[in-house]
Amino acid sequence: MFKDDYKCPSELAKLIEVSSNEIYIVDFETLDYLYVNQGACKALGYSQDELLSKTILDINEDLSLEEATDLKNILLKNGRLVNRSVHTKKDGSSYHVQAFIHLFKYSDIDAFVIFDTDISDLIRTEKLLEEETKKLVHQAHHDVLTNLPNRVLFQDRLSQSIIYAKRHKSEFALLFIDLDQFKKINDTLGHHIGDKVLVEASSRFENSIREEDTLARLGGDEFIIILKNITSIQDISHIAYKIIQSIKKPIEIDGTNLFISSSIGISLYPQDSEDENDLLKFADTAMYKAKDEGRDNYQFYSSDMTTSAFENVIMENSLRVAIREEQFIVYFQAQYDASNETLVGMEALVRWKYPEIGLVPPGKFIPIAEENGLIIDIDTIVMIQAMKQYVKWYENGFNPGKLALNLAMKQLAKENFIEELLDTMHGLNFKAEWLALEVTEGQVMNNPNASIEKLNEISSMGIELALDDFGTGYSSLSYLKKLPLNKLKIDQSFVRDIITDEDDAAITKAIIALGQNLNLKLIAEGVETKEQKEFLLENGCTLIQGYLYSKPIPAEEVTPMLNKY
Repeated sequence: MFKDDYKCPSELAKLIEVSSNEIYIVDFETLDYLYVNQGACKALGYSQDELLSKTILDINEDLSLEEATDLKNILLKNGRLVNRSVHTKKDGSSYHVQAFIHLFKYSDIDAFVIFDTDISDLIRTEKLLEEETKKLVHQAHHDVLTNLPNRVLFQDRLSQSIIYAKRHKSEFALLFIDLDQFKKINDTLGHHIGDKVLVEASSRFENSIREEDTLARLGGDEFIIILKNITSIQDISHIAYKIIQSIKKPIEIDGTNLFISSSIGISLYPQDSEDENDLLKFADTAMYKAKDEGRDNYQFYSSDMTTSAFENVIMENSLRVAIREEQFIVYFQAQYDASNETLVGMEALVRWKYPEIGLVPPGKFIPIAEENGLIIDIDTIVMIQAMKQYVKWYENGFNPGKLALNLAMKQLAKENFIEELLDTMHGLNFKAEWLALEVTEGQVMNNPNASIEKLNEISSMGIELALDDFGTGYSSLSYLKKLPLNKLKIDQSFVRDIITDEDDAAITKAIIALGQNLNLKLIAEGVETKEQKEFLLENGCTLIQGYLYSKPIPAEEVTPMLNKY
């Protein structure tokens, strides 16, 4: 039926009207229907009058006005186009159509004619084909038994990891895992039991790694892991140890507990190689080295790495015991006002009294403690011991000045740190004006906004705050002004050569000038000679800490020193 009695040759009109295709003539400007055939009415469930009162936007509900405008622009350019859309019927159901659209002159009106064909069956077929294709692609890249990436996908992930690591100058590790004596399970209990063990093993391995890592099954009982963005051997050791422990737990299959272990070989990018084939070969070689070492362990391709990793693991385990048994003791290093030779405070420094070998230097265990979060417990032990000693000194009439404690940012970041600090001080009768907390410049600058908020809370309690290692952390002056600081501590790396190195002397003078302009006290650490002391005094830094006055010493050696003041 034509709107406004448009005349069309009767034979042609009859053919158009009875066509099984949906045929529409649409006003180019308004998108109103000017003509619809019976095929269109039948397909959509509308009468011709109902359809002629609508626009194509009413029928094609997924078509926006902006999209329709884009299609019209293509029509103007090419005169025709082919497009797919979804038609919505009168009853609310929908179906897919393919439209062949041509520009058309309807009387004096610019229009276009649409020939629509129902392609719902075709769409269903395409979706089935797409799903089947996805399944085939998945099967081609994943292990059928465990659904883990297979060797093909692993090789692709390894190539991508190398590209990423080169671009971002990062490191990653390959962990080649082999289940120890797995063949015995297959031979004695059957492959169906072996398959169940492999599935359980893959699940445990997957739970031992991070989301960004890749776990693949290369075949048989061989698995491989790509550990991305590795920053230390300790990170790798933790995960390798976690994997070994996870598989040692009994595996229950059909009511029977099976006990197995694993051997792991590790290669590193780029230390061992930048070639993917070599990395895989080296990890495999390291795995056989783990087998030779008695199985149930991990080995790095580089024996030096293995030694270092095991030393770190032993050190970490020993530190945990030391924390539990409180094997740490506090040494104190005096801080003086060199202008009048008076004691103004002492810094509390931790020492580890290892039962078998005696005192362990802080440089040996502090980095490992910081890396594994154990520094929080160690700092707490030091804080309590040092505060107890200070309270004793003050109660006995001595004046040790302020107690300077190092504050790790991990400790500060604890949600209830300030409450715990207050509780400790109140419980020991330790006064806020006796305390100075030292935070390193580098740690503060890692998250300056959060640091400012927490440090403001501490400052409001009357506790002095000092910025330690100043000059080494690249702090912004805008943030430095916002920090509630009382003191800058000049790093010993600048003090060491101020007499002989012009650069160190200039930097030290600049730090002193900056501190004075910001109305901050200044203290120099690592002062060992009279010449260094005189230089600092001449340039306005009177507070000094270093071997010139005193090495770090235990509390019993400090007490006689306090008798002088």
